[in-house]
Amino acid sequence: MNLSELRDRPGARKVRRRVGRGIGSGKGKTAGRGVKGQKARSGVAIKGFEGGQMPLHRRLPKRGFKNPFRKRLNAVNLGRIQQAIDAGRLDPAATVDAEALVEAGVLRRVKDGVRLLGAGQINAKVAFAVAHASASARAAVEQAGGSVTILAPATETGEKAA
Repeated sequence: MNLSELRDRPGARKVRRRVGRGIGSGKGKTAGRGVKGQKARSGVAIKGFEGGQMPLHRRLPKRGFKNPFRKRLNAVNLGRIQQAIDAGRLDPAATVDAEALVEAGVLRRVKDGVRLLGAGQINAKVAFAVAHASASARAAVEQAGGSVTILAPATETGEKAA
C-alpha cells in the first residue's frame, strides 16, 4: 500500500451535474428550478413569509417573562454532602460554602450561590454558609449538631454583604 494508491471508495464523491446547458441535457432552460418567481432567483429568503398574510409567529400572542435579575443557585442535597464527607473529600470541621463544595467535586462551578435541600441523611456536625436553605435541610443540620448561616445577597457593586 502506497500513498499514491489511496483512492476514495466507489460512490464517495458524487459528480456535480452541470445545469443550464441546453434542453437536450435534461437540466437546461430553468436548470431544475421550475418556472419563474422568487424561488427561481438566487438569494431567496422566505422562511416565515406567508405571501403577505400576517405570519404565524406574529399572529400568536407573546407569552411569559424572563427575569433579568433572577439568581441562579446550585441545588445540593444533604445526602450528597454526607457522601463527600464519608469519602474524605469534604472537611466537616471547616465551614462548608460554595467554594468548598466545588473543591470537593460536589459542584462543577459556583453560580450565584448554593441552595441547601433536605433530601438524604446528614450525620456529621457541619457549619454551612449558603445563600438559601430549605426548612427540612436546616432542621436536619441542626439535629446533627451543625449550623446554617444564610449569606446576604450580593450588592450593586458585586460585593457580598455577609
